[in-house]
Amino acid sequence: MQHRIVVVGAGFGGLEVVKDLAGASVSITFIDRRNHHLFQPLLYQVATASLATSEIAWPIRSLVSDRPEVTTVLATVTGVDAGRRSVLLQDGQAVPYDTLVLATGARHAYFGHDEWEPFALGLKTLEDATTIRRRILLAFEQAERETDPLRQAALLTFVIVGAGPTGVEMAGTITELARDTLPREFRNIDTARARVVLIEAGPRVLAGFPDELSDYALRSLRKLGVEVELGRAVSDCTADGVTYGDVRLPTKTIIWAAGVRASPAAEWLGGPADRAGRLEVMPDLTVPGHPEIFAVGDTVTVAGPNGKPVPGIAPAAKQEGKHVAAIIKARLAGKVEAMPFRYSHQGSLAQIGKRRAVIDFGRIRLRGALAWWLWGAAHIYFLIGSRARLSVAINWLWIHARNQRSARLITQGDAAEQSLGRQAEPPVSGRMG
Repeated sequence: MQHRIVVVGAGFGGLEVVKDLAGASVSITFIDRRNHHLFQPLLYQVATASLATSEIAWPIRSLVSDRPEVTTVLATVTGVDAGRRSVLLQDGQAVPYDTLVLATGARHAYFGHDEWEPFALGLKTLEDATTIRRRILLAFEQAERETDPLRQAALLTFVIVGAGPTGVEMAGTITELARDTLPREFRNIDTARARVVLIEAGPRVLAGFPDELSDYALRSLRKLGVEVELGRAVSDCTADGVTYGDVRLPTKTIIWAAGVRASPAAEWLGGPADRAGRLEVMPDLTVPGHPEIFAVGDTVTVAGPNGKPVPGIAPAAKQEGKHVAAIIKARLAGKVEAMPFRYSHQGSLAQIGKRRAVIDFGRIRLRGALAWWLWGAAHIYFLIGSRARLSVAINWLWIHARNQRSARLITQGDAAEQSLGRQAEPPVSGRMG
């Protein structure tokens, strides 16, 4: 009987494992609670109406259609029975394995205030992105009809909590949407007067970048018109506004980019975890006490060459997935020597509007227009398929030249509530398994 491998999660890490096992004498069961692989670094561009969902997501089945040894299962994983070597599914079924790879990702975290989630929307899935897009576009539509100046001001105030790459990219893009794309389309409001407020509890934006790039990002954001509030933690989020420091700011749109929490993989296995719930794995990415179980990506924490945890970014997950596949193939060939994972940092990138970005390659640091072009080229390169690359490149060139975004569709909402000028609260969604 062939060696049975179960991979849970079709993100960057899980997909890389399956990809690199091509040609091995194994049977693979690929499980995810959604039917698509998502290019998460560009998710914020769907949320801000720059790209369509189909440009950054691909059906899992189509990605492995030429791999007869791979069986794709659309299901929600609820646990792992390590003793019986089975993955437990929500419908009561169990999937047996000889080797298990957990690549179950992470979800946004509210630091003990989960009650904020209906009002402060996180961004991890396509559903999150289309919900945020709906909130943003509906805010402008409702402001166009609103006669009360205070309510109109709240509708035209957009708050982003957290000034990491996602928060910075969201803030810059919403500002450009309001100032460059929409002004010609509304008659009763000046969309260029919309306020975009970026709130960060720490002292810097892009805290993971060198000081000089962080300072450049701050200056660029303020030049765009983003109001940046540093050193003030959020203490409350409601349907009517956000409180940070001693300030209460009325708003109808809050976007949460302040923290993440890992999937419950550590709970499933009773393994050690850090404060964010990430499973602490061995140097070869196996679970302590379970050499047949690997974990990769945002699911885990593992030390890099500098002793600090490997960052939760796409290139790291891909490297981990490639390493796990190499270990599995070595074991199948009868090799048992230790193979510790060695992370190679390939750089950190963040966009600040359509003509500015920052890139940290270590010794080489770039900012401005050149960094923006390199940022775009890098993201296009890592998309799957020529069609997606061409489509995204054309969209970005069109936005760059004409300030037009073609994905400004309001979907999923209740038409009756929209016509009354009321926003429906989104359902609390789960994390991609």
